[in-house]
Formats: sequence, C-alpha cells, structure tokens
Amino acid sequence: MRNLGFFNKLVFFINSLFAFFLLIGYILPYFPPRLFPPASVLTLIIPVLLAVNLGFVIYWLIQFKRQFLLSALLISFSFFNGKTLYRFGEEVLPSEVNKIENQLNVLSYNVRVFRSETYDAVALTNGITQLVADAKPDVICFQEFSSHNAPDFKELPHKYLGSKAKKVNYGPAIFSKYKIINSGSLDFKSTFNNGIFVDIVKNADTLRVYNLHMQSLALTPKLDALEEENTKSLVGRLGLAFKKQQEQTGLFLRHQAECTYKKIVTGDFNNTVYSYTYNKIRGDKKDAFEEKGTGFGRTFIFDIIPMRIDFILADSEVQVRAFRNFDIDYSDHYPIQAVLNF
Repeated sequence: MRNLGFFNKLVFFINSLFAFFLLIGYILPYFPPRLFPPASVLTLIIPVLLAVNLGFVIYWLIQFKRQFLLSALLISFSFFNGKTLYRFGEEVLPSEVNKIENQLNVLSYNVRVFRSETYDAVALTNGITQLVADAKPDVICFQEFSSHNAPDFKELPHKYLGSKAKKVNYGPAIFSKYKIINSGSLDFKSTFNNGIFVDIVKNADTLRVYNLHMQSLALTPKLDALEEENTKSLVGRLGLAFKKQQEQTGLFLRHQAECTYKKIVTGDFNNTVYSYTYNKIRGDKKDAFEEKGTGFGRTFIFDIIPMRIDFILADSEVQVRAFRNFDIDYSDHYPIQAVLNF
C-alpha cells in the first residue's frame, strides 16, 4: 500500500470491498438464510462479483502490482469449492448415447403456464410438442404447468399434477412413459410454489422422481428494471423469499430421508449453485450439468448474467451419461435434459 498513489489506494479499497463480497458469497451456502436474509442476495450475483474481481486482477497486472493477488486467489478458489459456474469440456448430448435397459431420459422445463410475450398459443404449443418429440424423454418434469394450452403428451400416458392441481390449475407436473405406482405432494405452505414426487417402475427397478419449484423471487429479468426498484425493498423481499426456500428445503430433506429408492431430483430452485437451497438439496448427489454439460449452462433469461437455477440431480450411484441445455425461448427458462443409467 505504501507504494500506491492516492488513486490506486482508492481502487484497492474498492477492490477489497468486492473481494469481501465474493468471499461472503462463497460462505453463504453453508449457513441458513434466516440468520441474515439480506446477505443471501449475494448468491445471485456471484457471476458479477467474479467478473468484477477479474477486472481488478487485470488492472493490477497491467501495472505490475502485487495487489492482483487478492482477487486472483479468491477467483482461483472458485475452481476448488465444488461449485461450477462454467464447465470446460465437450458436451455429451442425449442423442449420442446408446440406449440400455436400466436408463432414464429426463426432461425438466419451467414452461411458465404456457404463456409467452413472443409466441401465440398455437406456436408455443406446437413448439413444445416438437421439443418433446425431438428429445424423446421417458419422464418430463414441468414447473408452472397449466392444463390450459398444454400439449397432449400421448407417449407419456402416466402423470401426476399435485394435490392442488384441481383447485388452482397451476403447479409442478410429472409425465411418465412408465407406470406410476405412488405419488404425492410436499404441499409447501402459504405459497403457489410446490414440490411433488412420483415412484415409477422400469423393469425390476423403482425410482423416485422429485419435481421442485422452490419459492419464487419474482425477479424482472432486466437489470434496468431492478435498478428502478428501491434497494431496501428489493433486498428485503429477496431475503424473505430465501427464508421461505429454507423452510421448503427442510421439508424436502425430511421427506427424501424416508425414501429407500434411488432418487432423481429435478426442478426450478429459483437460486444458484452458490445458494443454501442448492447446497442442501444436492447433498452428495450428482449434478447432471457438472457431469456432462458445457459452458455456463444458463437456464434462466436474465439479461447478460448467465443464471443456472434449474437442475437435474441424481443419487451418487446413478451414472450421468449425457446432458443438454436447449436454446429455445418459449418461456423465461430454458429446458434441460439428462440421460441417467441406474
């Protein structure tokens, strides 16, 4: 610091603040949001914090200053903390995998009740019908499903829409090519969000499939819209949503603990890999994107920030053979697909 001029001292002070925020963001997944809800907002902007810290690294390197080490060390830590923001390597697509008996092809998609500002009802229905025809899934997990304008998935005759479906015509839904022998709803309290599950039989195996739609953050997917919202109000609202997610996560964990079958967990977690929600739900499960995906794996349209908030997770003994991120905009989310050998 002694060798820095006034301007660089100011830059390093700002650098230190962003480095501190990034460090807190790394730590937050291990602490319940209810302890300090406002801080949980940092888990949503980890990509931004990484980018800003990278900018500081470049700034200091250009000047041959050792201050680059502060942000460089924190950025390098992101490669060893088990959280994947960007996956290097070649993507293995479901269409490239040979089919075997003990295999399940899973598609997960938040379809936003089949409404779009870009497509009319006919185009949207036809588009999703074609998506399913091309993907050829054995199981589809929809979040924000509605029977209104929904395609007819004839090749997946077995379905479960949750205990609240008849009352509100809205919620998560699971469609299956294979027989469903048991199903149920987690019935999240005081919210339109919910989690459901089915037990399906394929060959001699019974598999548990969860479909979770965790508490919504009600984010407008435009940075300028967020800038117009009062910061205190925004942080407070998000903090309450994170607390709600913690309650829902606890309910899920207690429920899955009673299951003796191999488990597959899909859904829109409304949070990132740096969140308490993801950290707890994942546990020792495999993240299909981390196993066979590539790039940022973006699943939610939020301006320039590559947010991955939709997931397919599988028990550790399940082998992930392939994964795909689709680049279609029928919703504010992108569908994802995984091929799993059990």
